[in-house]
Amino acid sequence: MSKFLLAAIVAVALVTGAFGQAPNSNAGSTAFSPDEISGMYSFTRDGEFVQISVDDQGKVTGFVSRFGDLESDRGAFLDHFFKSASLDGDALAFATEKVHGTWFEFKGKISRAAAKAQGQEGYYVIRGMLTQSVSDAHKRVTSRSRELEMKLFPRDEPLNATKRD
Repeated sequence: MSKFLLAAIVAVALVTGAFGQAPNSNAGSTAFSPDEISGMYSFTRDGEFVQISVDDQGKVTGFVSRFGDLESDRGAFLDHFFKSASLDGDALAFATEKVHGTWFEFKGKISRAAAKAQGQEGYYVIRGMLTQSVSDAHKRVTSRSRELEMKLFPRDEPLNATKRD
């Protein structure tokens, strides 16, 4: 009887991760399915956004779409495509191409937020550090970093919706 009890305790401990590593650990892979976290997220100002796409192999592509800050591009949308990007578990990082002397680097974590349904804004959020770098006409670079929270915009359809004719 005591061998059975011991085996049951060990089984429960393994299932609940009591021996140091939780079951179904996603070390080295995405913690979320690509469909869940792919989408459009808020950026630094109203009207600006980040488009993030994750394929089934975990490759991340996307771009930042923002308003220009210079006299020559003020009010125009500028798209900064990702030069590099990675997703490891819940950790997301990207660096953009330089557009009009400006580029961005971001490192943060993806998490579920308070929204109760996938169709609501902020079902997922990405929190982390954004660094904006600007190169002037003399090739001097200035960088500014700040904390940023990007919220997933609502989707038109739930992920698992079936289309009916």
